[in-house]
Amino acid sequence: MKTLIKLLIFFVLSNCLFHQNIFASEKIKIGLIVPLSGENSLIGKKIIKSIRLAINKINDERIVIIPKDTKSNPIDALKVSKELYKENVRIIIGPVFNESIKYLDDLQEITFISFTNKLIDNPKNVISAGVNAVSQLQTIKKFNEKNNLSKSIFLIPRSQFKNEIEKAIKKTKIKHKEVFYYDREPTKLTRQIEDLTQYQIRKDNLKHEIKRLESLSFKDKEKKIQNLKKKDTLGNINFDSVIIADFDENLKSVATSLLYTDVSSKRISYITLNQWFDESLLKENSLHPMYFPSINKRNYELFMNDFKNTYNLDGDQLSFLSYDLVGLVYFLIYENNFKISKKIFYKKNRFKGKIGIFEISKNTITHQLNFYSIENNKFKKIF
Repeated sequence: MKTLIKLLIFFVLSNCLFHQNIFASEKIKIGLIVPLSGENSLIGKKIIKSIRLAINKINDERIVIIPKDTKSNPIDALKVSKELYKENVRIIIGPVFNESIKYLDDLQEITFISFTNKLIDNPKNVISAGVNAVSQLQTIKKFNEKNNLSKSIFLIPRSQFKNEIEKAIKKTKIKHKEVFYYDREPTKLTRQIEDLTQYQIRKDNLKHEIKRLESLSFKDKEKKIQNLKKKDTLGNINFDSVIIADFDENLKSVATSLLYTDVSSKRISYITLNQWFDESLLKENSLHPMYFPSINKRNYELFMNDFKNTYNLDGDQLSFLSYDLVGLVYFLIYENNFKISKKIFYKKNRFKGKIGIFEISKNTITHQLNFYSIENNKFKKIF
């Protein structure tokens, strides 16, 4: 009897060790589809370099990254994804550009972690990992609530991106007074901002008030008139903040138009979207303070320094994101006992990356972002 028990224990242990050895030797295959040729090839090459940094940090020899060239077009993105599928790959990081995802629903067995920040009209098997509008408005909502800002006006350009903002407004239920759409063409923009801010009415109010006082006789009359003449307009503004959904020179044009109509950032809060710490905004002193949600600035700077020191090459936003995506995929597979399945992106989970907190639920990724101001020629973290 004792001999039989010993034999049973031996076989159980042997079986366990056998499966452990197989488990330890199994490779975790992750596909990577990025542009490696053509005009966008540098983007893809930087992403690969960044992923190499992440793999070295994770230090698990089971991870195998298999890169393929999308050539920045959707047909090749599908073609190389099919090749990866034949190699038994079921999770792919990429593609980079939103245009490249449109045929990927042909491969429902594969989950794609795309670099895009767009959420609308994506195939069901494509998860947007970029810093999307919902994540940004959730952070702006937090700032507004802390500062009792409930009369925000959304300023949205007439572009394809407006649909993403509209959906995010609805999803986050952020309090606002109005949504205003504008044209980016400078002369139209100025006229539209004048209408929005009732600039001409307030300008006329000032003229009428000066004229009225001139017809009266009272103490300090001249002093009051001179003070009014120093103003550009007279009258209240019926909103407490603007949320400008634009970037680069277009953002500056909108803010400058507001300033021109005597609605400065000293009177209302200028809030915008993630600007990735655009240093040209530091020079726009007349527009300060300006506020925006963004990723963790310190981690961003540390990553850029590490990337530069390692490769003698400047990193970028996509290489920063790709570093986190490898860690995210590895973490979710680890949480699922190293089994790759669709459900790892469906159930609720959180991952702390360099960018910040990734929140995963029902095949959607949102980010917990930080919030910054631009003032005194510096980016200042608020929360």
